[in-house]
Amino acid sequence: MDKLKPKKFWGQHFLKDLNVARRIAEALEAEPPQPVVEIGPGEGVMTQFLLEKHPKISVVEVDPEAVAFLTRRFGLDKLSIHHLDVLKWKPSGDQPLSIIGNLPYNISSPIFFLLLEHRTLVKEGVFMIQKEVAERMSAKEGNKIYGVLSVLLQAYFDISYEFTVPPTVFRPPPKVNSGVIRMVPKAEEPSVSFQNLRKVVKQAFGQRRKTLRNALKGIEFEEFPEWEDWKSLRAERLSVKDFIYLTSMLKQEQS
Repeated sequence: MDKLKPKKFWGQHFLKDLNVARRIAEALEAEPPQPVVEIGPGEGVMTQFLLEKHPKISVVEVDPEAVAFLTRRFGLDKLSIHHLDVLKWKPSGDQPLSIIGNLPYNISSPIFFLLLEHRTLVKEGVFMIQKEVAERMSAKEGNKIYGVLSVLLQAYFDISYEFTVPPTVFRPPPKVNSGVIRMVPKAEEPSVSFQNLRKVVKQAFGQRRKTLRNALKGIEFEEFPEWEDWKSLRAERLSVKDFIYLTSMLKQEQS
């Protein structure tokens, strides 16, 4: 079967190494009949290993040539194909999904914010992304790469960095290494609303060189004397737990 031509405007780098593809697919722990969704399957290199375990999966693919390729290769009895931009995809139904994908570097962060919005429908996620983004997702406070994505994802998911993938396993090879991460929802969600937590975190890191006293101007908090020096800190010094606590201290009218 002919190969697809990678399209630069969609950031396509097709995985060609079967061993790596199998290893990523096996990192997804879902057992049938758990619904599985693959984002950006491309030529179906990882899809074939998912189908060894699951009789049918769903895929989200924007490229019409890839949709036709996948249909010829696997048939619609094995694939439920959503032909659309993943950022316009809205997970539906009541059963949480196991989601996997080799994500385009240029939209990986927006995809994770989308998953946060629909987090109650995410049972598990395994993703190959730019190594720098993978490290940022799992970074801890005090690290220069710790930021908005780190805090919000770690507030709702346990994230583990699985392994690094070199450029040579892709067609065409990217200029950087990739990383595979696995994420599963925490047993309990934070006691604060996602909207409020996102507001506080995004404003705190909006000008990360500023102290919180200046970065969070315009947001009013209740007094909490047990943490009197918090305003003199910068955002990167606060742990995920600290941000959740800080959000819980918003004045009620801002909730």
